[in-house]
Amino acid sequence: MTSAPPDTSELSAQLSEHMNGYLYTACLYTVTKAGVADHLGDGPRTAAELAERTGLNGPHLHRVLRYLATREVFREDDRARFALTPMAELLRTDAPGSLHDPFLMLGEDLYWKPLARMYDTVRQGRTAFDDIFGAGFFAHLQTVPETASVFNAGAAGFSRLWNQHVASSYAFPDGAKVIDVGGGTGSLLREILTTHPHITGTLYDQQSVLDEHQLDTPATTGRWSVQAGDFFENVPAGADHYILKSVLHDWSDTDCLRILKSVREAVHDTSTLLVVDPVIPPGNQPHASKTIDAMMMVIHDGKERTQAEFEDVLGRGGFTVTRILPTPSLMSIVECVPA
Repeated sequence: MTSAPPDTSELSAQLSEHMNGYLYTACLYTVTKAGVADHLGDGPRTAAELAERTGLNGPHLHRVLRYLATREVFREDDRARFALTPMAELLRTDAPGSLHDPFLMLGEDLYWKPLARMYDTVRQGRTAFDDIFGAGFFAHLQTVPETASVFNAGAAGFSRLWNQHVASSYAFPDGAKVIDVGGGTGSLLREILTTHPHITGTLYDQQSVLDEHQLDTPATTGRWSVQAGDFFENVPAGADHYILKSVLHDWSDTDCLRILKSVREAVHDTSTLLVVDPVIPPGNQPHASKTIDAMMMVIHDGKERTQAEFEDVLGRGGFTVTRILPTPSLMSIVECVPA
């Protein structure tokens, strides 16, 4: 007597849903770009009413919203009106913890086109981004200012989810001078200066990024400065604390060593380097760092790292890891001193 074959229908349904993951992302990007969540802020509306406000096609928008309602992003009532859910609230531009700008960033061709070439990336052992755009990720951004602005806004949107946790998780001493190397538009440095009112800080990045800085607030007046430069070439000297947040994960070990060389030449004997990045945990449990790591592989030569990998690359760069401080967010603070 032969046993009945196992019932794989449930697993098949789950896997089929995963196969359509790109559709889910595309629909989320569409409603985010159109500002649908903002238009639902004052109550439910039909797809036709939303179409009038967004310029989208009503019947097509209805189909997208109906699909997203199955994912609990929106809620459809018996009058074919759509309303916000707690998840959709995060797509509003004015929501605390808004993911509006990150969704616009991830919907750019910067991400879509390389992801479509994932197989080539894994087969060749290098990103397909350069083949698609004719330059590396950050070099390409310098040639497309509008896309660069979307990227900077999206990166800042992600940072806002973590900055307060990072700023409050490290005890900067009074009078300390901090340099945020490759600090983007300054959202983390602004939060650090706000949380620690007796320190000063310098934002160091390329001039095109500094032009969009967000440092000047009543809480930070007189305690910040900006300096333009290239961290592959040099880093300003004389600070007590150097921060590399979401920098090393953008680069290969070889390029990280170039960055660390610049920082190592700038620090003094009592300086501290704070690397703020996710640390990949061991085991098979889901963790956002593993998702981001796969994305890094596709768009450029960066990677997320385990504790051992951080200790290795930082050690080769002239630093000793003294401790790793987890924060209540995705980010950890890898504290280092000159070796």
